[in-house]
Order: sequence, then C-alpha cells, then structure tokens
Amino acid sequence: MSAAVAVVGATGRMGRLAIELIERSDDFEVAAALSSKDSLDALADADLVLDVTVPVVSPTIVDAALTAGKPVLVGTSGWNAERLASLGRRLADLPDLGVIVVPNFSIGSVLATRFATIAGRFFDSVEIIEAHASSKIDSPSGTATRTAELITAARAELGPVAAPHADQRARGQQVASIPVHSMRMNGIVAQQEVVFGGDGEVLRLTHQTISPSSYEAGILAALRALPAARGLTVGLDAVLGLDA
Repeated sequence: MSAAVAVVGATGRMGRLAIELIERSDDFEVAAALSSKDSLDALADADLVLDVTVPVVSPTIVDAALTAGKPVLVGTSGWNAERLASLGRRLADLPDLGVIVVPNFSIGSVLATRFATIAGRFFDSVEIIEAHASSKIDSPSGTATRTAELITAARAELGPVAAPHADQRARGQQVASIPVHSMRMNGIVAQQEVVFGGDGEVLRLTHQTISPSSYEAGILAALRALPAARGLTVGLDAVLGLDA
C-alpha cells in the first residue's frame, strides 16, 4: 500500500523534483502539492509530510504537521542548533511522531561531511567555502552549518579551531567557531570545500553537486525511514546508518 505524501514547497526546484520522484516510486503517492503560501488543511489527508520550503516558513509547516499528527521530513535549510533543540523539546511530548531533518539529501555530501568530521580532530585550522545557485536565499547553507557544528563537536576536548582576524568581514561568518564563506552564483548547483591547514600540509575535502538527480536516493531513503522515526533525527547519515 502506498504512503500518501504532502509536499509543501511543491513549486520550488526541490519540490518539483520530489513530486516527480514520488510519482515514479512504487511505495509513495502525492497526497497534496502545496506552495509555501497555500492553506495547510490538506496535510490532514496525508500520511507523511515533506517540507522543502524556505527557512522563514519551515517551522510553521512542521508545527502544522505535528498538530495534525503527521510525521515530517524537513529538507529546508535554516534549522540551526537552537531551532533543533526547540523542536526536540516539542517532540518529547509527542512520543508517537518523528521528524527527520536533512540539510542535504546527497549521499556524497553526507559522506564528505563525515570525512570532514574525522579530519577536524587532527587540524587546528579549518575553514569552509560553500557555493550555491544565486536563487538560494539563505547563507551559510544548512550543509555548511551542520558540517561546522559536527567538526566542532568532534573537537570538544581540543577546543575551537584557530580563526585569526575573525572580526574582519572578509573572514566569513563564524559558525561554531569555524569561518564559513558563501558564494551565490549563476551556473552553480551546489558545492562545498572544507580546507584543513596543518604543519607543512593542506587537506581539501570537496563535494560538488552536478545535477539535482544526486538528491533522489537520499529523498527516498529518508521518506522510507520516516514512518518508523520517533523523536528528532538530524542528518541523512543517521538514516543511512553511518554510525552502525
């Protein structure tokens, strides 16, 4: 039996991709295709909700879905540590529901972030350069924010990275002590480079998205994991079982 998915943000690039993917699949069907401005009443008719809107709207979508008793897959940027903590507290009172927040549905990107987390323990100089299409309205990206937060968490016993002259605007925005530099340009889908500087060496971990098709496997994996999810799950790495 197919699970009915309400896609919110259906008019955007990721929303259109998700609808095409759901319609091609054997285990899902589209219950509703909503823009970020549409009424959310149709969420009541869905089994699952997929939010691919924009950061300012996303919390409202998630709140409405949880109020309607529906599990939510969030593919929208802007869910920083503070927002996630608040969502986790909300879910503590909803033991039968789950929310999966995925900053990036690309499996290659998730692996690159995992490799960066490992490398972060061995280098004191770390900076992130990320680039997306000019149409992306938020920066830094959710992927860059999560990468920085995971690197800093892995370095908990070592302390923050070295980030000299952080008061200068050209040094980027510090996220969890790590400078992040964002580019928004025509011709780019998505790419991220994490640069590690050490004594006599430089390590660069780069991931580049060439086509939106790179997100398809991650979207399906997260949707299939959503019915059994409970509480808050953050990152595609958790869905893929990279910690197992």
